[in-house]
Amino acid sequence: MSENPKVMNRYFVVVGAILIQLCLGAIYAWSVFTKKITAVDGGYGFSASQAMWIFSAGLAAFAVVMVLAGRLQAKIGPRPIAVAGGIVLGAGYILGGFFGKTFAAQLICIGLIGGAGIGLAYVVPIAVGVKWFPDKKGLISGLAVAGFGFGATLWVKLAGSWFGGGLLNTTNLFGLPGVQSVFVIYGIAFAVLVLLGSIVMVNPPEGYKPAGWTPPAPHEKASGAIDLTSGQMLKTPQYWSLLLMFIGSGLAGLMVIGCIRLFGVDALQASGAADAKSAGAIAGTAMAWYAILNGLGRIAWGTASDKIGRKLSLILMCLFQGVIMLLFFKIGGTEIGLIVGACIIGFNFGGNFALFPAATADFFGNKNVGTNYGWVFLAYGVAGIAGPQVAGYFKDTASGDVNAWTTPFIIAGVACLVAAAIALTLKAPKKAAA
Repeated sequence: MSENPKVMNRYFVVVGAILIQLCLGAIYAWSVFTKKITAVDGGYGFSASQAMWIFSAGLAAFAVVMVLAGRLQAKIGPRPIAVAGGIVLGAGYILGGFFGKTFAAQLICIGLIGGAGIGLAYVVPIAVGVKWFPDKKGLISGLAVAGFGFGATLWVKLAGSWFGGGLLNTTNLFGLPGVQSVFVIYGIAFAVLVLLGSIVMVNPPEGYKPAGWTPPAPHEKASGAIDLTSGQMLKTPQYWSLLLMFIGSGLAGLMVIGCIRLFGVDALQASGAADAKSAGAIAGTAMAWYAILNGLGRIAWGTASDKIGRKLSLILMCLFQGVIMLLFFKIGGTEIGLIVGACIIGFNFGGNFALFPAATADFFGNKNVGTNYGWVFLAYGVAGIAGPQVAGYFKDTASGDVNAWTTPFIIAGVACLVAAAIALTLKAPKKAAA
């Protein structure tokens, strides 16, 4: 597998990465809790905006902490940072289970603490994977984070439908209501599984090269030919282009993740396609398919980008996402339209998490990708606040009018099209910034 037969089989890293990411992807299962915590008689009575703030806080903490995690894993090694991420993530959910009766408690425990745990662990599989697979950066970036998308499906189904009606409806752990019981169960599971995946999160030996692979010649158009520090990267127009593109493209996917259940129920009932109970079930199915295609999109877009190039892949992904977001309100009023639309949006959204880390490695080098991608990933935090909050604002001020969903989807669609236009201007850096 490598020029040194004693080196660990690099595909163990893929297995460990997927195991870690399955747990981190729980943040994308947030919509499964929103119906319970926003119901008038559900024991919580949060507004749609409050529910979205918990989600947004998690995304923002995720993005900000990831910058720190990227620097720390470069200094003290990837495994300790992954372990810390699992412990913090698990602790956030366990605390959210015992103390999460109020909005403030859920915001702090599930949002800020849980999000910080995700931020610590998330960058590790990407940084480690790119170093073990310099010959397949797009593919490994997709595989390393595919579990994030698939994990959302696992945790949605466990909470909402598996085991005789879902843990939300069947558990009363420590006398806690369903939502908080699930938080405790999930927190324990996250800590254990991330710790297991962390075992193989180690960098390859210095100078490692896969068997049969020759590094690119050091000229300005070669992928990964220039190694930039974060300080140098921040001075390049390529960094700011990637940041703005990620904000635009990420805004759409995160908006839909946060509101797909609320929108699906509203749209299906307004069109007469389903009653309240059936609409909830259909929206849950759409949410699960979104998560599945989100995982597949990471692998598919990453693999495609190794063949057709990162720039073209970014253009196509952002373009397709912009078009479907502009159409989503119209097609979301039918069962097939809601599910198909969710699948396409999830598939394209998943591509972000394969293409942007691979593009970061292409433009700024493999050596510092863990640190550099943390700075690019700040876009995710911005999009994580903007997307869900725009949707939550229009939902709360709509007084039950389903047409209120039109505006946030148009905003997201236009943002994606702007991202596609920016992608057209991308060029590799010629040299390190002074």
